[in-house]
Amino acid sequence: QVQLAESGGGLVQPGGSLRLSCRASRMIMSTFLSYTTDWYRQAPGKERELIAHATSGNTNYADSVKGRFTISRDNSKKTVFLQMNNLRPEDTAIYYCRFYRPSDDNWGQGIQVTISS
Repeated sequence: QVQLAESGGGLVQPGGSLRLSCRASRMIMSTFLSYTTDWYRQAPGKERELIAHATSGNTNYADSVKGRFTISRDNSKKTVFLQMNNLRPEDTAIYYCRFYRPSDDNWGQGIQVTISS
């Protein structure tokens, strides 16, 4: 079973940056390449939303984060990153990574990101 470990969250002031990481354990690199990797977030009182999507050759973003957030993958480390710049209070949420393919669907435990002065 795939285990995903998220890191990099925390408290930052508006306009600041954070980089989230989500590393897969118990996985070889060739297997990692078969997964699509996404980042979601869930703000208090709101539904979970997809904000960034990456395959081995393609990325897409929600309009709310486009131009500020960048998703990337390090295949050798079996890790997906989310670089978040110019953060706003409305970016405050729990952030989740997701690795999935037709045969299985795996989520990280979630990590808190708080934007506040």
